[in-house]
Amino acid sequence: MKSHQTQVRVRYSETDQMGVVYHGNYIPYFEIGRVEWLRNKGVSYKSMEESGIALPIVSMNINYKKSARYDELLTVHTTFKSQTSVKIEFDCAIYNELNELLTTAVFILVFVSLKTGRPMAPPSYILDLLKNIDNC
Repeated sequence: MKSHQTQVRVRYSETDQMGVVYHGNYIPYFEIGRVEWLRNKGVSYKSMEESGIALPIVSMNINYKKSARYDELLTVHTTFKSQTSVKIEFDCAIYNELNELLTTAVFILVFVSLKTGRPMAPPSYILDLLKNIDNC
């Protein structure tokens, strides 16, 4: 399955005095979505790092449509979009409890060797996972 959903509740510390989520706090919500997307596919980000592979963001494009507010339960939609020799791309969206679209984003991440700090091909288990997703 290309998509996965996870939920996160807006904490007070993530908002301004009016109870609106600060724009920079959407990035961790999207990160939660990507990490849970991987976990749902049987891949632990922690174990990937322990095996010497990192997956840093190299590009992100975020569009804010409507504000998230304190104590709202948000649903983060994460969808695999594409994969190249060293990059993986995700489309993401955040909805509130009324199913109103709040924010959309596109993230490009690169597989990097923690040993060399250089881009690398994804490990075979990731390639197999992505191939199986494309066939769904």
